[in-house]
Amino acid sequence: MIHEAMARVLDNVDRVIVGKRATVELLLAAMLCEGHVLIEDVPGIGKTTLAKAVARSAGCTFSRLQFTPDLLPSDVTGISFFNQKKQEFEFRPGPVMSQILLADEINRATPRTQSALLEAMQERQITVDGVTYPLPRPFLVLATQNPIELEGTFPLPEAQVDRFLIKIALGYPTEQEENEILLRFEREDPLERLQPVMQPEDWLALRDAVRRVRVEESVRHYVVRIVRATREHPAVMLGASPRGTLALYHMAQALAAIRGREFVLPDDVKYLAPFVLGHRIIISSQTRLRGRRPENILAEVVESVPVPVEQ
Repeated sequence: MIHEAMARVLDNVDRVIVGKRATVELLLAAMLCEGHVLIEDVPGIGKTTLAKAVARSAGCTFSRLQFTPDLLPSDVTGISFFNQKKQEFEFRPGPVMSQILLADEINRATPRTQSALLEAMQERQITVDGVTYPLPRPFLVLATQNPIELEGTFPLPEAQVDRFLIKIALGYPTEQEENEILLRFEREDPLERLQPVMQPEDWLALRDAVRRVRVEESVRHYVVRIVRATREHPAVMLGASPRGTLALYHMAQALAAIRGREFVLPDDVKYLAPFVLGHRIIISSQTRLRGRRPENILAEVVESVPVPVEQ
């Protein structure tokens, strides 16, 4: 059931996005886990187009918010205002009251505005003037940031980075893919004719089905050992949190379901570790000065943990 539904969404997104099926697969796995995605890449790669294509294919409401230094928390959550006609206060919802929110260049907003997303991302609700409003389900934040241009930005605090289920990058297309992009967008934008292939309520049913994907005891221990190994590596100052353990576990279930299996393989865990744990570890300053990056350290950690084999 999950495999067929996700195949329809993947094929639909492929009508717009060229050559990024593996990345879209990760994004859909995050949606099945109701997790949030951080996309770190240079401008012009197609991050906004990807978000719109996924939202339209999934049948979800979509809103885009451009983060700037003068953006206020109320610009994210919404405001309560006094309606003089009705002589009462009314709530005017902000962009966060949608099922898929594209937070563009999230690191350009001040920490105060960034923190306005914390409650929404973790608890699927917002509080305005003491009143709590539930967010529509499913709810997904797709946040983007530019890794090159750092002037005038506010790095995301560790608490907020940890709330992103995965961190991905689209990367430049190959020569063949770039030629295909020119042909596909030559006369019209295919995004304008894209039709939904699912409905929002379908995602909630699929989410419950994902949680029933079988994880053998040895594979479960493999997940735990990888995460714990990030805390014990000498080059790591701060390892992945237990939230990272849960994220890796549930993402492995979702990926197995998308690929048509009712059970998780160790290869699923190994494949997902860089996307789930890469942004959750902080390496020491000495390690960074030596030119080593978190993804290099994480690769060492994953290779150091024995893979469970069938007896």
